[in-house]
Amino acid sequence: MSQEVENIKVTETGTVNAPETAKTETETGSKNSPAEASSFSPPTIYSETVGHVGGFEIRNTLLMSWISVLFLCIVAWRFSRKYMESAVPTGFQNLVETVIEGLYDFFHSVTQDTKQTKQFFGVCATIFFFVVVSNWFGIFPGVGPIGIWEVEEGHKILVPLFRSTFSDVNMTLAIAFISVFMTQVYGMMNLKFGGYWGKFFVNPLRDPIGFAVGLLELVSEFSKIISFSFRLYGNIFAGEVLLAVIGFLAPYLAPFPFYGLELFVGLIQGLVFSLLTLVFFKMGSTGHGEHDEVAHTSDPSRDAPAGVQKHAVTAS
Repeated sequence: MSQEVENIKVTETGTVNAPETAKTETETGSKNSPAEASSFSPPTIYSETVGHVGGFEIRNTLLMSWISVLFLCIVAWRFSRKYMESAVPTGFQNLVETVIEGLYDFFHSVTQDTKQTKQFFGVCATIFFFVVVSNWFGIFPGVGPIGIWEVEEGHKILVPLFRSTFSDVNMTLAIAFISVFMTQVYGMMNLKFGGYWGKFFVNPLRDPIGFAVGLLELVSEFSKIISFSFRLYGNIFAGEVLLAVIGFLAPYLAPFPFYGLELFVGLIQGLVFSLLTLVFFKMGSTGHGEHDEVAHTSDPSRDAPAGVQKHAVTAS
């Protein structure tokens, strides 16, 4: 009889205390959620999933890259229309032509070869514009603060709907793969298959030093992927963290100078990435010993204006 009474008391205690416990947890959660929502949450080193298409995850950095690509396609489409309609550049067409011509002349000053400049310009210019536009879009208002509230490990966190494209190392890794892969392609196109890979694989019996140097060059070719990836990723992610911290500590006037700094950094990163890619293309398309041969056999009047070429021919 006493055992039955104790069971009833335990049951009653459990039924009475369970709602009170749940109520206490609910009240605690409701009281803590505003504090959690208003607390500072730094950007993560990885991108977040914002949706799915079947089994394919759509990341916020991938979504931002699509927006950048769409913007560049619209600009190219509008420029092509203006170019077909009018032979005399005005307004927007004049701006685009000025940028492209300036970039072409800059690349040509590096290659010093008209054929190679035309060959490399498409890939290098595409990388430049994509990196710059993606970096600038990453500091637009709404990129970062606008997102979806989710509960992770009992904490309420904001998952940004948009993030800077290259704040995810996978994006920089993809661009680095393209750069290194096209270096091999252009090298084999200009030096042929045997001439290009012959730089890396040398007979150790004939030239042991050349054999060691070739292996080091082969390792350096693939180490470019790592250096390329983390150079761009580190700069962009650091800028994202900087803007988040300054915006949290002084959200009104203090971030403006840093926005200007990020605009400059975004431009420089695009220029550095495309310029290094161009240098790698040039080095990959140049065989061992060609630098000295070109220096001795090149004609200094070849790329000179017509008047200068005429005087050179007369003098000879």
